Amino acid sequence: MRLFLVDDHPVVRAGLAALVGGEPDMEIVGEAANAADALRGIALRRPDVVLMDLRLGDGPDGVEATRKVRELPDRPQVLVLTTYETDADIVRAIDAGATGYVLKACPPDELFQAIRTAARGETALSPKVATRMLRRLRDPGPALTAREIEILQLLAKGAGNKEIARTLYITEATVKTHLVHVYGKLGVDTRTAAVTAAVERGLIRL
Repeated sequence: MRLFLVDDHPVVRAGLAALVGGEPDMEIVGEAANAADALRGIALRRPDVVLMDLRLGDGPDGVEATRKVRELPDRPQVLVLTTYETDADIVRAIDAGATGYVLKACPPDELFQAIRTAARGETALSPKVATRMLRRLRDPGPALTAREIEILQLLAKGAGNKEIARTLYITEATVKTHLVHVYGKLGVDTRTAAVTAAVERGLIRL
């Protein structure tokens, strides 16, 4: 199977290439450090699976890159490979079209199995990620939408309503409406309390 690596750290890409390249049924056909280069390379190389980090430095992050990759004519499967495991990261990635979500700390055999599973178009999740998702299904608590989680994450970074609206390409009125819903679901009445509650419940990270 043909693999394409997307990670902004050269050392990580080199390590992955050495690790994955040792498997007889896997071939690294390209790599990129950012979303723009990734999209150009993927369109040219046509891999079966893209290993996608979530943090890509400047420009679109791995979630946006995943969404764009899945819009390509010959769209490959996208397996997120990252260090982040909050509900916000997992939900956003899956919502963008990722086939699987694996943590960088996983053993090599687990990564290889996840790649093969993703190549078949089947869901591949690290055990810790699967546990989080099952807990979310069994005890959903505040049923926040992906957009509400995005807004909470921006709140945590100190963004105001105007900046949030500009970042997400929505109106300030829409931001305020989402915040009303978020406050109600989390049982809070201030921005600070909303961020605190979201962090405590593992919905976002600081």
